[in-house]
Amino acid sequence: MSILMKPLVTEKFTAISEKLNKVSFIVAKSATKTEIKKAVEDIYSVSVTNVNTMIYAGKSKARFTKRGHFSGSKSSFKKAVITLQEGQKIDFFQNI
Repeated sequence: MSILMKPLVTEKFTAISEKLNKVSFIVAKSATKTEIKKAVEDIYSVSVTNVNTMIYAGKSKARFTKRGHFSGSKSSFKKAVITLQEGQKIDFFQNI
């Protein structure tokens, strides 16, 4: 099982990465901070100074249509905000 699932690229985190040299990832729920740090350093060849993690709970969603009531839920996920060493950068769009 991979620790890093996908990078989280939003307007907010793009601004944060430019100003504060931070990147964010959706990670496996069972991953620890040291495992996340090692995975980022191995995959992207950068030095990580800090890792902050947060777990978002799943939310229930409901919709009313002509065909009736549909309900479901969004899944919960774990997000990691990684601070890179000064002068280093991860470019997610270089291969596009």
